[in-house]
Amino acid sequence: MVLNPDASIEAFHDSIMSPEYGVKFFQEFDIVMNALDNRAARNHVNRMCLAADVPLIESGTAGYLGQVTVIKKKLTECYECQPKPAQKTFPGCTIRNTPSEPIHCIVWAKHLFNQLYGEYDPDQDVSPDTEDPEAAGDAGKAALVSKSKQNAVGGIERKSTRVWATESSYDTAKLFNKFFRDDIQYLLSMENLWKKRRPPTPLDIDNLPECDGYSATGLINDQRVWSIKECAEVFAKSVTLLKNQLSVEAGEDGVLIWDKDDQAAMDFVASASNIRAHIFGIQLKSRFDIKSMAGNIIPAIASTNAVIAGLIVLEAFKVLTGKWNECRTVYLNRQPNTRKKLLVPCILDKPSPKCYVCVDKPQVVLQVNVNSFTVKSLEDKVLKSNLGMVAPDVEIDDGKGTILISSEEGETEDNWSKVLSDFGIVCGTQLKCDDFLQDYNLTVNIVHVDSLPDGKDFEVVGEISDLRPESSQSDSNPQQTSTANGSAANEQDDEDIIMMEDDELSVMEPVSSTGSLSRKRKALDPVEENTETPAKRICAADDSDDVEIL
Repeated sequence: MVLNPDASIEAFHDSIMSPEYGVKFFQEFDIVMNALDNRAARNHVNRMCLAADVPLIESGTAGYLGQVTVIKKKLTECYECQPKPAQKTFPGCTIRNTPSEPIHCIVWAKHLFNQLYGEYDPDQDVSPDTEDPEAAGDAGKAALVSKSKQNAVGGIERKSTRVWATESSYDTAKLFNKFFRDDIQYLLSMENLWKKRRPPTPLDIDNLPECDGYSATGLINDQRVWSIKECAEVFAKSVTLLKNQLSVEAGEDGVLIWDKDDQAAMDFVASASNIRAHIFGIQLKSRFDIKSMAGNIIPAIASTNAVIAGLIVLEAFKVLTGKWNECRTVYLNRQPNTRKKLLVPCILDKPSPKCYVCVDKPQVVLQVNVNSFTVKSLEDKVLKSNLGMVAPDVEIDDGKGTILISSEEGETEDNWSKVLSDFGIVCGTQLKCDDFLQDYNLTVNIVHVDSLPDGKDFEVVGEISDLRPESSQSDSNPQQTSTANGSAANEQDDEDIIMMEDDELSVMEPVSSTGSLSRKRKALDPVEENTETPAKRICAADDSDDVEIL
């Protein structure tokens, strides 16, 4: 405002994925600058800018590392052209029965938040998992003393956690003893689980350890590891605050959304995860550390953010003046490279011909067992979670126009529990998917498999050719393998990195048939079109800690 007192800034405190911010909204802008903190939102804005044909400046920071890049439809690669590592998940039985790391307890606490205050998800049940294959035999027999109570766990009748908590008026003592005493006693009755593990120690709210060695002085509260007694106090306070939030903000049938920046929600997860960690003999963490892990973020460093913000503006000047040939992807490294440069510019890559977002007719292959995979799983796990759609509509390409999934509420809910084969979907069936909000269309080719490795219930790959046996892929092209969205990747790319600086920016020649790089040339040299294997991305990182920010 000091530089331009006439500037007018209008702030929207809302989710960018809300339906009111559609293509027309994005078309109102000359440029979009991104600084989001989660991949789903980044994917969504990427697609909206492509649909509106508005330039996007994407950015991100992680501690001392940062990155800025320019995305322009049909000119550069989009945000989803390059594969992103999948967010790490954990088996449900590990989360519910046998946690061994702090992150297991943090995930459990976030699931507990959703069970008590959020939207119900059966995959996030926090009760002991009686179907754990390790707990076979007489598992739970000692806890199920009364045959008159069916589905009872630890003396408490099995029902929706939210319903039970509401009936109990969110009594903090009852909640504490249910999750940290009764459920743990039930787990102890699964004797097979503890033959080679340290058994957990139940906690009673009226009999907490007086001194557990975690309390410390001289640190601010967020960086200090709380004692178990302090955790119990914070847990009780946050339960009451969240109960009041639920009744005031969400109403009787409403839900709360967990937010790392919400004081009560973060306190709840920090205290609950540490109490569970103590029970299982796992190292406790500070609230600061838990926030970093629970929010899937690395705490921000002000100087890094300032540098990246400045780079965003510099790239914006180039975009607004039409100097596309001068636009760059710029990496901020942790340490200076061999030429004493912290900022490393890279030539913008062209769109990937295998990207399932920005090509003219995007397609993916879905490997799945059509006899067991449900329509609801297709919508939630594949289309929304894996492929980033917000309001998907799905039509079976069977000549009849059969609607499998509709974004209109209530239209296809009867289909949710049915499996794909109930609709005649077999190996080779094509599903026409579109998201009206993102103005995005995608063809999903079904490939039936009886099972997938590592217990996965589905897998999305780029195209049919990606399903060839690994030996034939490596024989035909030793330089290239296919990733989840069909983009090329090579595990040895880190060994082929070239250091660059502004006055000597270089691009890589295509890989020759012998697998060697022919030569390096200046970026200002004319670039001839070719149909050889695409060049690898040029980035600069002369220590193993320098990574591409996602």
